[in-house]
Amino acid sequence: MALTVLDVAHWSTWAVCAVIKLPQLAAVLQAGSARGLSVTSLLLELAGFIVFLRYQIYYGYPLQTYLEYPIIIAQDVILLLCILHFFGKMKRALFFAVIFWGGWYMLTLRKWIIDLAMNLCTFISAASKLVQLWCLWQTKDSGQVSALTWSLSAYTCATRIFTTVVTTNDLAGSYHSEKTARARECNRFFNKWFKIKTWWMQEQ
Repeated sequence: MALTVLDVAHWSTWAVCAVIKLPQLAAVLQAGSARGLSVTSLLLELAGFIVFLRYQIYYGYPLQTYLEYPIIIAQDVILLLCILHFFGKMKRALFFAVIFWGGWYMLTLRKWIIDLAMNLCTFISAASKLVQLWCLWQTKDSGQVSALTWSLSAYTCATRIFTTVVTTNDLAGSYHSEKTARARECNRFFNKWFKIKTWWMQEQ
């Protein structure tokens, strides 16, 4: 029974992640505007995803516990390019690419670097949500922010807490899995908060 639930959690997470950013991309492209979206928030989110993916690969976690991350990162990159385009800041794209590319390799130069980065990953993920919330608060307008994308994010955070713990057989909270679960739980909380805030502003 547990295996069946685990399989469903894995497959549903991969399916959702395959389209998780599409509602947001569709909203931006349809409106021809990135109003309401924060470049800084997206950069922090992308940094958190890259750190998490690198961490999982470094410690040899099972592929099924992080397979969706390359998909999400690819969608985030496309979304970032669209936002930069509509903000008229495409020249910064190359700079960001160099920073992330270099960071990917620097993370594993020393074991303490990847461990420190993962410890900070929770704060990075939380910061990305707070920056976007602050952007909404200042503009008083949800603009092209997609509540559906944030709802899907909340779901994948919940399922990945379950699949990571079950797949690694670490119910007591081993050091590395505990950090992973804690980061996801924090991310899940801010996703719910952001979804409510976006819905409220759209209703207004």
